[in-house]
Amino acid sequence: MPPSSATEGVLRVRETFVSLQGEGTAAGRPAFFVRLSGCNLSCRWCDTPESRLPGSGTPLPVNEILERRRRSGLSEVLITGGEPLLQEAVYTLMEALLAEGVRVYLETNGSLSLRRVPREVIKIVDWKPPSSGMSNRMNPENLRYLRYPDQIKFVIADEEDYLWAKREVLSRGLFRFVEVLFSPVWEEMPPEKLARLILADRLPVRLQIQLHKLLGLP
Repeated sequence: MPPSSATEGVLRVRETFVSLQGEGTAAGRPAFFVRLSGCNLSCRWCDTPESRLPGSGTPLPVNEILERRRRSGLSEVLITGGEPLLQEAVYTLMEALLAEGVRVYLETNGSLSLRRVPREVIKIVDWKPPSSGMSNRMNPENLRYLRYPDQIKFVIADEEDYLWAKREVLSRGLFRFVEVLFSPVWEEMPPEKLARLILADRLPVRLQIQLHKLLGLP
C-alpha cells in the first residue's frame, strides 16, 4: 500500500461498481469502475447526463476509493465520468492505483490536456464528431501524449459523422500510433450500417458496440 501522503485528496464520485468493460480494446474484461462527477461539455447524445453536474456525486477520499478497489478483488480500474480530469485529486488516484500494480484506464472527452496523465495509464479519448455539438472543443495537442495501447474513440450518429471521423483518422494518421475505435450512437446509427461503411472504405479502425448495454449491465 502506498504511504498515506501519496493518497491524500477527495473526489466527487457518482458511483463505484464492478462490471465488464463495455467499450475499447478491453471490452469484456471485468473491471472496477470509478465514475466521477462533473463535465465541461454537453454532448447531445451523452449517455450519463446525471454525471455532468459539477456539484453532484458524493465526496470520497482517495483512500476510500482505493479500499473499495481492493475489496473488489480486481486489478483493472476504469476511471470515467463526467470528465475525470476536471478534478485535481484524480492524478493522486491514478498514481496510487499504479503504485498498487493496477492497470488503469482513463476515459476522457478530449478537451482537457493529457500532459499530466501518467504515461502508464491507458487513455481512451472520446474525439467528438459534429453530431455531438462539441467537435470544436477538441484539443489536438493531446495527440502528442498518445501511443499504443491508448485509444481514440469516435461516437458516430450518422454518415456526416462517419465522413468527418474518416477524414480525421486519415489526415492525422491516427491509426499509426493509437487504436482507433468507431462506435455507433445507441439506437441512432445501426451497427451493421457503420460496419458496411468501414468495410467499403477499408478503414483501419475497430468497430465497437457497447457490450454492457447489450448485456444489460451497468
